[in-house]
Amino acid sequence: MVKVKVDKKVAKVTKAVKVKKVTSVEDDKQKIIEKFGQKKGDTGSPEVQAALLSHKIDKLTEHLDINKKDNHSRRGLLKVIAKRRRILNYLQKLDEKRYKKLIKEIGLKK
Repeated sequence: MVKVKVDKKVAKVTKAVKVKKVTSVEDDKQKIIEKFGQKKGDTGSPEVQAALLSHKIDKLTEHLDINKKDNHSRRGLLKVIAKRRRILNYLQKLDEKRYKKLIKEIGLKK
């Protein structure tokens, strides 16, 4: 086994970047919940769930653009897309106005 020496400064920078990514993802999630939630702390409404899944789909799509051979993530992406579709179908049956408003805000074609 080959041991690689890592400069302490490089290790600190990479650790800081990882921490920054995690906090930015959490910040994005909080902003989405605040924007689409019907009241404070609403994380279960179909609008919030669909918006969070759309954000996750965008992130996975970016990842797959870089890592074209990552078939495990591709399968995960397809599962998330199917879940969002089911939630949108439910919302469409529940309330057509809310569905159309959400589609417009998220930026989906349908």
